[in-house]
Amino acid sequence: MSNIFVVVNVMLAIFILFFERKTATSAWAWILILFFVPIVGFVLYLLFGKSLRPKRLNSTAAYDNKKFKENRTRQLNEIKEGSFRPYTKNVEKWLDLIQMNMSRTDAPLSTATDIQIFNDGTKKFNALFEDIHKAKEHVHLQYFILNNDDLGRRLIGLLTEKAKQGVNIRFLYDDLGSKNLPKDFFDEFHASGGIAVPFLPALMSSINPRLNHRNHRKLVVVDGSVGYIGGFNVGDEYLGKKELGYWRDTHLRLEGSIIYSLQNRFFIDWNQATEKFPLKFAESFFPSKDENSGTAMQMVASGPLNTHEDIKNGYLKMIYHARKSIYLQTPYFIPDKSIMDALKTAALGGVDVQIMIPHQADHIFVHSATLSFARELLRDGVKVYSYKNGFLHAKTLVVDGQSYSVGSANMDIRSFKLNFEVNAFVYDEQSAREMEDLFFRDKELSAELTEETFKNQSWMEKIKQDVAQLVSPIL
Repeated sequence: MSNIFVVVNVMLAIFILFFERKTATSAWAWILILFFVPIVGFVLYLLFGKSLRPKRLNSTAAYDNKKFKENRTRQLNEIKEGSFRPYTKNVEKWLDLIQMNMSRTDAPLSTATDIQIFNDGTKKFNALFEDIHKAKEHVHLQYFILNNDDLGRRLIGLLTEKAKQGVNIRFLYDDLGSKNLPKDFFDEFHASGGIAVPFLPALMSSINPRLNHRNHRKLVVVDGSVGYIGGFNVGDEYLGKKELGYWRDTHLRLEGSIIYSLQNRFFIDWNQATEKFPLKFAESFFPSKDENSGTAMQMVASGPLNTHEDIKNGYLKMIYHARKSIYLQTPYFIPDKSIMDALKTAALGGVDVQIMIPHQADHIFVHSATLSFARELLRDGVKVYSYKNGFLHAKTLVVDGQSYSVGSANMDIRSFKLNFEVNAFVYDEQSAREMEDLFFRDKELSAELTEETFKNQSWMEKIKQDVAQLVSPIL
């Protein structure tokens, strides 16, 4: 029997090296696991290691928004030809980032006539519930986690009432992230005319060979006029009602033509998730808006079906643009070499680079890896802070007080390569300064980590961090 597993391991190692779309670091990490723990490693690879094949998802041809595509193509051609006229002066500095985002993703430069930044779950969900109350035509929601708790039931109860009023309600949730929902959770919602669909559901109740590729996006569109994007899921813990205490996250409420991009992303994900309830283009989903005024921004999506790591590349562009400051918040800091080199280069060149991570850990091993990378950056002048006022779940990057990114993507390899993510890239000094102010307020509730901090740790903690960094490419 042992010989059989040796042969299977060798064959699987060859397959990983030559046929799977993996980086060298993640491929070798899997090969080490296969040979050090052969039976367990084999099972882990089947569950977590296999790449997602495009044919496993439905075609996006069910949705065809010609006007949206033509706008993106026109803007891209104008930038390449030098005839593009930015809406605001601040946009000119970021044209190379804007062009890159357009070239790789469905991300035309759009505008927000109103931006509200939420860093508190109660305020965010109060605003969301109020907008849903006002909905007349449709509400599209997409969340990684929907819990069967007070907040989750309140939201579904409200959506059920709106469905009874004739509003079209569609809810896309991740099957793994929302795994604890009871089977009858959506019964009344469905009976009232609402539609809830899981993304990449398990083939059987307890087996899902695609569980390593999850839809981590969190977005809402109400009547094609109001949109939400950020880090909050739906659950009582996001209101600070669970063991981690206060939940510090960041979310945006948006109005303006940028809603076209949020709606576009929902349509694509919805049609990939279900053939039974396809969404077809209709003008009512994209009501007319002034596209030439407001705050310039783009909505950038990435995922395991893309050959490029588009959100990560956006982060890199922003970091290399920095001349004064880089302020980063992330719950999980497991970057690849390109991000590490960019942050080190910026700090060594005199840029004020500050990173904030949680003090509390919701995933112990991942937190150990986060600390190991933070420790490495200290040697090159990067400042690291540990947020102590509950749990830090915000995913934000602010550069030079002029541009920022907010969304679902963590600064980790999982978000870069394995999960379906979406981030807003905002080119606006006023709201960027507001994001900086939030960072500095959080810093007052944090402790600075220094080289002395790590020197005083136990040898067991240091070993745990080193081991966690070793296997970080597959965390």
